[in-house]
Amino acid sequence: MIEQSLDVINKLGLHARAAAKVVSVASRYDSAIHVLHKGNRIDAKSIMGLLMLGAAKGSQVTFQVEGDDEDAAMAELEDLFARMFDEGE
Repeated sequence: MIEQSLDVINKLGLHARAAAKVVSVASRYDSAIHVLHKGNRIDAKSIMGLLMLGAAKGSQVTFQVEGDDEDAAMAELEDLFARMFDEGE
């Protein structure tokens, strides 16, 4: 299992469009992917769960990825966060 914390650095935080992109990435992998934030643990393949986290700009979320393709899944999630969900802000 891989556990990695990522910073939410885009202007709007983990809002609907950003959450949809996380779900899109997570859903491409067979690995179980969970997100932890402020004591909550949700399935990263659930858009409602991600929205309920309320992760604003400056928040830190922790991903737990477990499965045969965990390395590739974590690398793509890290890239998505680094690119600020392709929002440019």
